[in-house]
Amino acid sequence: MRGEKLTKSLGSLRSFQHRNFRLWFFASFLGNMGTWAQRIAQYWLVLELTDDAFQLGIVAGLQSLPYIILSSFGGKLADRFSMRKMIILLNLSASLWAAILGVLVISGDAQIWHVYIIATLLGISSAIESPITQSFLTQLVSPEDISNSISLRSVNFNTARLFGPAVSGFMINAFGTGPSFLFNALSFIVVIWALALMNKEDITEVNPLKEKVYIKEAIEYINARPDLKALLLVVFFFGTFAALPELFSATMATKVFDKDALDFGVLGSCIAVGSMSGSMLATKFEWKPSTRSVIMCTCWWGVAIIISSSAPTYFWYALILPVYGAIMLITGISALRTAQLGIDSAIRGRIMGIYISVSMGGVFFGAPLIGWITEFLGPREAVACSGALTIIGSTVVYLRFRGRLEAPADLSISATLGK
Repeated sequence: MRGEKLTKSLGSLRSFQHRNFRLWFFASFLGNMGTWAQRIAQYWLVLELTDDAFQLGIVAGLQSLPYIILSSFGGKLADRFSMRKMIILLNLSASLWAAILGVLVISGDAQIWHVYIIATLLGISSAIESPITQSFLTQLVSPEDISNSISLRSVNFNTARLFGPAVSGFMINAFGTGPSFLFNALSFIVVIWALALMNKEDITEVNPLKEKVYIKEAIEYINARPDLKALLLVVFFFGTFAALPELFSATMATKVFDKDALDFGVLGSCIAVGSMSGSMLATKFEWKPSTRSVIMCTCWWGVAIIISSSAPTYFWYALILPVYGAIMLITGISALRTAQLGIDSAIRGRIMGIYISVSMGGVFFGAPLIGWITEFLGPREAVACSGALTIIGSTVVYLRFRGRLEAPADLSISATLGK
């Protein structure tokens, strides 16, 4: 009875009643700030070294390529081994890569091929770690709080997104890009420290016997679920063409409005204002997830991108970005909830591995394409094309799967695969 009263009193913050979640949340906030600081610094470093939007797309593509190959493997690991230990190892490796790039920049030895290599290595660490972390989060709270923890994770990520780009912009203006990379390296250590402090007895084990698991089973599960296939296709379209805010802002800030690193960082914070608002709304209302709602949100996302491409001045562009950010986060949270809560928990790690491969792997194709369009047609045209392709892709998916977008009542592997 006391537990029920506590849950009700906490409301949209109820996941904080779990100590392990609290540890993760606050350490992850600093880790996410470091990640956003590095993203801004990395884009700016590429522009300093090459002044070429196509090179921005190449670096973003290289960092996303490992997601296509390795995220499914990470999901398989999540369903079999200790997620906490694997996250610690992967954060250690990511910290090392960020520190190496920081030292190269500060010493004045950084070249574009260094950025290529470090971006790829960071992508490898992140590609394996992302599905593990997505699944690990559900182990830190009780089953009834999973939906709330997903929303709070987005609040965390986007609050950090509000401060990270601005902090990075200030550091770049004052000291250059190097300190942003070192800040990110240190932030990974804080996450590792929090994971080490967690109470292992309170972490729910999905596969306590450590039985072998197979990615093939996850693919069969998706093929048997038209609603999941439609969801993953929509996620591919928005991951490939819409979820490129830093690339859009970098090209618009430098090539349209002729702004510096600080102004670029401010644009990242403008996106974060909207993203945080969207994630707070999602946390408070926790509407029922569905593939249909994800498709609708994705189309509105595309509209927001097209509108932003026509902004006449830097000021108006900055005013439009919070709308873009809010729709982006509402769409992302809706898609993540639909994927996380609409599947059997025994297969969650592998499904999330495929989900992340699709959502992040698409950047490998989308970012270089948008960079190429920017160089040959212009940044406004490239951003507008991204929005149009997002809308067209989502509409085609809706028409192809119309009438088959609802999840079945029984989500179990046995019922879905007839085993």
